[in-house]
Amino acid sequence: MTTNRPLIIAHRGASVAHPENTVVAFAAAGAMGADAVELDARRTADGAVVVHHDDTLPDGRVIVGLARAELPDSVPTLADALDACGGLIVNIEIKNGPDDADFDPSESVAEAVVAEVAARATGARTVVSCFHRPTIDRVRALAPDLVTAYLHLHLDGATALAEAVAHGHRLLHPWYGWVTEELVVAAHVAGVGVNTWTVDDPELMVRLASIGVDGIVTNVPDVALQVLGPR
Repeated sequence: MTTNRPLIIAHRGASVAHPENTVVAFAAAGAMGADAVELDARRTADGAVVVHHDDTLPDGRVIVGLARAELPDSVPTLADALDACGGLIVNIEIKNGPDDADFDPSESVAEAVVAEVAARATGARTVVSCFHRPTIDRVRALAPDLVTAYLHLHLDGATALAEAVAHGHRLLHPWYGWVTEELVVAAHVAGVGVNTWTVDDPELMVRLASIGVDGIVTNVPDVALQVLGPR
């Protein structure tokens, strides 16, 4: 691969080698070949932002109903997670879907994420993404210089790209099944990058790289490095 090869983005950290969305998974990602880390941000009852994919813990307790101190030690705060990522690019996916137990139409979690990034002055290597477009629109309104990404699964690629462009988002994050060469070309013409998820199959990595995607989110960054080569 050339130096134009896609970014390798470790999905929830190095999540096959280590438990996902944990400090150890984030710390291991770079050494395993990742250029970037993707992680999930949610809010707690006392206003902390923590990193966890689901809105509930494995024991069924809802995260937004618990204070930070009531969560297991394995659930890091966003601050601890960002520290563990070191100098890697970080994609913070805000979890704030209308069907989630912790859905917040006031977008307080978006505000808290923006505040954390601003306090660290790491916006140049931070991407904030969300499936819920009003949430990511709020991030962009609060921090116009921060790169925002529109995640999508149920919209076709052309529709999602049109929404991303209309709302000023610089990245599109489609499920890989929506990614075609035509979509990538159209996105690039519109000035929008394309990072696709979640790809662990080596042959699919090669195909997506060949059509020009900008980043590949994967659970196996070490495999991606072997397949795609160094950047």
